[in-house]
Amino acid sequence: MNLLKMKIKGRVIEGKKEGKRLGFPTANIALSQNIESGVYAAKVVVEGIEYCAAVFIDEGGNTLETHILEFDHDIYGKEIEVTLGKKIRDVVLYENDKQMKKQIKQDIAQIRLNANN
Repeated sequence: MNLLKMKIKGRVIEGKKEGKRLGFPTANIALSQNIESGVYAAKVVVEGIEYCAAVFIDEGGNTLETHILEFDHDIYGKEIEVTLGKKIRDVVLYENDKQMKKQIKQDIAQIRLNANN
């Protein structure tokens, strides 16, 4: 797994709300730098408090989608700082929402496990 430790700051923008529809809302930031697509473990600072997160960067690489663990607040328009850690996996296309939700749950479990070690 790649270990990046790359920091990205940005204002949270509205996305397509696909994550929210699946039960995993995301804080989205527009990317100005080229980062390899995939799912990453991350730390996120929101209003001075650090949280663990799962980050998805799509194949186009123009949006960073962050699911902040143990967090349920409206932060549209607020600035957050995301520090990318280990790359968990590459982007995978799924046949249905059920498969995607199962994989997201596995990703989050792995991120939680790594955060506690």
